[in-house]
Amino acid sequence: MTDLPIRDELRGFEPYGAPQLDVPVCLNVNENPFPPSERLVADAARAVAHAVRTLNRYPDREATTLRERLAAYLERESGVALETGQVWAANGSNEVMLQILQAFGGPGRTALSFAPTYSMYPEYARDTATDWVTARRSDDFGIDREQALKAIAEHQPTVVFIASPNNPTGTAVPLGLVTALHEATDGIVVVDEAYAEFRRDGVPSALTLLETHPRLIVTRTMSKAFAFAGARLGYAAASTRIVDVLRVVRLPYHLSAVTQAVAVVALEHATELQARVAQLRDERDALALWLRDQGLDVADSDANFVLFGRFGDRHAVWQGLLDHGVLIRETGPDGWLRVSVGTPEETTAFKVALVDVLKEQR
Repeated sequence: MTDLPIRDELRGFEPYGAPQLDVPVCLNVNENPFPPSERLVADAARAVAHAVRTLNRYPDREATTLRERLAAYLERESGVALETGQVWAANGSNEVMLQILQAFGGPGRTALSFAPTYSMYPEYARDTATDWVTARRSDDFGIDREQALKAIAEHQPTVVFIASPNNPTGTAVPLGLVTALHEATDGIVVVDEAYAEFRRDGVPSALTLLETHPRLIVTRTMSKAFAFAGARLGYAAASTRIVDVLRVVRLPYHLSAVTQAVAVVALEHATELQARVAQLRDERDALALWLRDQGLDVADSDANFVLFGRFGDRHAVWQGLLDHGVLIRETGPDGWLRVSVGTPEETTAFKVALVDVLKEQR
C-alpha cells in the first residue's frame, strides 16, 4: 500500500481479526456455542421471506419496530423503562461505537479507556481521527478511581470507554465508578455491556444510571447472549438527545430489512435464549474453579469467557492447544490466555488438551 495515497496513520496496519482456523473446537471469539433452536429458525425464515418480498423498497431507516422491541427487552432484562427514542441500533456494537466517535470524537478530540481492554477501541479512534489514550488497570484488572480521575483531568477526553464486563478480562465495573467518571468530565461516558447478560447475580447494569446521567451511553449486542453473531446487530441506550446525534452521523438505511426482521424474531425468543445464558454462566463458573485447581491464576469473570495464566511462554501453550485441535485467544496482558465458554463437550475437550499441554510444558 506504500504507493497509495492513504492516510499516514493507516500505513503499516493489518485488518483486525482473530485467527479463523478450521479446528474441531473453536473457543477464541466469545461466540455463543449454541445455535438458534429449530423453532427460532423457522420463525426467522418466515420473517425473512416476508422481508424479501419487499426488498425492492428501502428498509425502515429508523428501525422503529426493532427499537421498540429492544426497549421492551431491556425493561424486562434490567428493569429500566426506556422510550423507543432512547434506543439506537446498528450493524453490531462496532458500528455503534464508530458512530459515537464520529459524533463526539474527531480531530483535536481525545478518547480514553483503561487497558487492557477491547482491542478495537483504538481502531475506532484511529478511523475517526480521534486521539487515543489509556490509563492502566490495577493488578486485579479493576479500575482505580483516583488514577482514573487523574487521567480524565490530564487528558480531558470527550469520550470515555468503559467495558463492563471488560474484554479480555471479564471484569465488571462498579456503578459508583461510572458515576464518578461521569461527574469528572463534560464528555460522553460509554459503558460497553456486550456481555451484560452473563453477569453474576447482584451485578447491576449501567442502564439503571441513564435517568440521572445525561451524557451516559450504554451499548449492548445480540451477538453473545442471543447467539446472533452472524446477524450483526448491536444497540445503544441513552438520552433521546444523544440518540438524535447518532442519527445525524449514521449512513442512510444502515440496517437492512432482513437484519431488522431476524432481530425482531430473536427478541421474541428472548426467554428461550436466556435459558442458554444461565447454562453458560454455570459453565463459566465451573471452568474458572477447574482452572484454579490446576494451579493457574484466573480473573473473576462476568462474561462468557475466562482469562487465565500466568505462563512464561503463553504462545507455546496456545500453539500446544491448537495442535490438539482447540483454538483459544492469545490476547490481553502478557502471560495470559482467554478461553470462551463452549458446550460441555467443547469444554471437556479444552480441559483434556490443556492438561496434556501443561504436562508437556513442565
